[in-house]
Amino acid sequence: MGIECISLFSGAGGLDFGAKSAGVDITHFIENDSDSIETLKLNNRNKGEILKEDVSDFPFKKLKKGKKQIIIGGPPCQPFSKNGYWIKNANRRIDLDPRNMIDQYVRSVDEIKPSGFLFENVESMLHPTNINTTNKFLRDVKAIGYRTLLYKANALDFGVPQKRKRIFIFGVKNKNVNLFEPGRTHADPNSIDLLTSNLPSHKNVGEFIKEFRFKKYSETYEDASKGTYYKELCAVVPGKNYMCLTELDNYDGKTFEKGKRFWNFLYKLSPDEPSITIAAQPGPWVGPFHWDNRRLRVPEIAAIQTFPKNYKFFGSRRSVQKQIGNAVPCLLGQRMVEHLIDLVS
Repeated sequence: MGIECISLFSGAGGLDFGAKSAGVDITHFIENDSDSIETLKLNNRNKGEILKEDVSDFPFKKLKKGKKQIIIGGPPCQPFSKNGYWIKNANRRIDLDPRNMIDQYVRSVDEIKPSGFLFENVESMLHPTNINTTNKFLRDVKAIGYRTLLYKANALDFGVPQKRKRIFIFGVKNKNVNLFEPGRTHADPNSIDLLTSNLPSHKNVGEFIKEFRFKKYSETYEDASKGTYYKELCAVVPGKNYMCLTELDNYDGKTFEKGKRFWNFLYKLSPDEPSITIAAQPGPWVGPFHWDNRRLRVPEIAAIQTFPKNYKFFGSRRSVQKQIGNAVPCLLGQRMVEHLIDLVS
């Protein structure tokens, strides 16, 4: 294929594994979190150079080569998360948030001049509180010679057993290429959309995590039986959240007023449905929970993110949850990188 890839904000390597599956050679991984660095080392079969660096100070020009190159990565999403909506616009300065690394992403593109790039982040970058930042990014990369396509993706439409909405921005240096959206690989079987009627159905979570139900995979962390809301968790119907408690007959536990809790509070998976989004830092009663009334195990959350079974993670249980929850699902990453390759080839 002859395309080399530079990975920025690599994290645990979900997007990178997808890129490798798409057939590109990752020459450099740039990440600043120590545990994520160790995770990358444990899975670096192609021996790309893993650099523990703060991108703010990194000289990207030294990575520029004569060969065809692409850049992939998603800057930290925390400045654009839904939690930020609670702060009024007048008090919210995304441009002053030290976690906002979008300008550094633009700098990497400007200094390396790749054939194309793939930018990933949360869908809430399109929210009115964040849209100015997103539009500035699009203007900045246009000014340095790149045409862009902004695509709103749901991981569910690409074979991932999880409802996970993200945006991907494809950037291409070639001014003559036709920018078109990626084709979905899976669809809702009940959809009346003729364009997707022949696609395989969305994947359900049960088939991805059933092999991890055995005792040998059990963790101390999974036990919720002594917690504050365990009785309520047991009463929740699989595939529902806390709100279903108000509709149950012969139920004498706590109920909760609608809108007073996060929608994923006490959310319990159904094996016959896709998972909700895997979070990086869930609270003790934030789902998804297993239908057996326990917290999910590490191999289960990794499988829902479509990491392969033999993928290794480094760090504490909390750190590993954060790494997996922040990752791009591997299968979604593969589909997006394959599409970028189509655009730059």
